[in-house]
Amino acid sequence: MPPPATDRHRAAVLGSPIAHSLSPALHRAAYAELGLRDWTYDRFDVDEAALPGFFEELGPEWAGLSLTMPLKRAVIPLLDGISETAASVDAVNTVVFGEDGRKTGDNTDIPGIVAALREHGVEKVESAAILGAGATASSALAALARICSGEVAVYVRSEARAAEMRGWAERLDVEVRIANWSDAEEALHAPLVVATTPAGATDALAAAVPERPATLFDVLYDPWPTALAARWSAHGGAVVSGLDLLLHQAVLQVERMTGRAPAPLAAMRKAGERALADR
Repeated sequence: MPPPATDRHRAAVLGSPIAHSLSPALHRAAYAELGLRDWTYDRFDVDEAALPGFFEELGPEWAGLSLTMPLKRAVIPLLDGISETAASVDAVNTVVFGEDGRKTGDNTDIPGIVAALREHGVEKVESAAILGAGATASSALAALARICSGEVAVYVRSEARAAEMRGWAERLDVEVRIANWSDAEEALHAPLVVATTPAGATDALAAAVPERPATLFDVLYDPWPTALAARWSAHGGAVVSGLDLLLHQAVLQVERMTGRAPAPLAAMRKAGERALADR
């Protein structure tokens, strides 16, 4: 349960495990830069079973919540409504509390992916590849629906995952080709490669990076760089990191929760880089 309220405006990130989260560093840096001295941002280890009880204890001082695994779908029944973006992938990573007490869910991962790519000069691609088919892959596919004009190849390990991605592709109206993970080296030749797999899963692919790679978006940020990202950079390819994604989705969260825009991107990036360096 959250501790007794002592602050006028509160926000936090919830998940399990949560000790690794960089969200507090990013949000607190934003509050400091914006002069929001009466705002606090914490982290709480909350699993699916504990989530309803946590919500019951929240008072009127709460402005918003960030959610990570395993709560992005579990939170939906507790909300008064969700945005079209969140509904497109049945995943909420942001909850904003209105002055009337209404709890609204949103998904800033999807526009965060688009913004992170745009910052690195990627606004449109003719085709793309996704490595993996977990929860992050569905958000990546939704983001690619906005910027990819052609086929998205998705490399998966099981037929169950393949079926899930076919379902998301139909729902998001994206042209998808499902491929076996054993052929994942093919993905590295795409104009944009999005790696959504856990740490270590793409290490074996590093040796297959082409001589002139295009753009890699690796959603991991710790440890960094991954073997794949390091080899990609060494060959002159553009690399977008998980910290870029975390940063851009947090920028949107800060703006939605505080009502202040634009959020201080540079200050938040500096705080995130410092927090990673201190680990």
